[in-house]
Amino acid sequence: MHYSQFLSLIDILGTATFAISGAFSAMERKLDPFGVLIIAFVTAIGGGTLRDILVGNLPVGWLTNETAILVIFSAAIATMFFGAYLKHLQTAFFLFDALGIGLFTIIGLEIGMQKGFSASICIALGTMSACFGGVLRDVLLNRVPLIFRREIYALACIAGGTAYYFLRKTPLNEDVSKIACIGLIFAIRWIAVRYRLSLPRFYKDEQLNG
Repeated sequence: MHYSQFLSLIDILGTATFAISGAFSAMERKLDPFGVLIIAFVTAIGGGTLRDILVGNLPVGWLTNETAILVIFSAAIATMFFGAYLKHLQTAFFLFDALGIGLFTIIGLEIGMQKGFSASICIALGTMSACFGGVLRDVLLNRVPLIFRREIYALACIAGGTAYYFLRKTPLNEDVSKIACIGLIFAIRWIAVRYRLSLPRFYKDEQLNG
């Protein structure tokens, strides 16, 4: 499989996984089918939409990407009808999610680099592209966003994005750089989940009496 085909496959699988994640979250909150569809869409395209608005890329990407809309809609419908079966595919969803955030981080970075932004802004745009759909999902569902309270998620995007930014300054092939950085983000996510790693907390979980 050619690099570009591999990246396109990651794009589709990652988008579907984000949509399924959003649909499951909405169903846990007992939203109606319309609510499930909206949350699925927000989770899948929220980060990219916010990024495009901030940098003036209009119309935003998904408005001209019929494939993404079809994938999100299909994933949300499948979750509503076959959710009990899909829950058994958690390992596959983790795989697609980790690969997806890697690719979406790179997409956000490249847009920032095309605009001539500094390294820190480009990395921030990449991280936003990968993570902020989940943030918007959690805000709409009235809960503290997952990336702010558990697991190493955004940090993986920052690390991979930083590596990609500097690799693009080298003679290394662009597609090889993308694959390498997606692999780095995936590895960080896998290690964090496998060994239950998280950032240190500066407070006690237990509430103090009195």
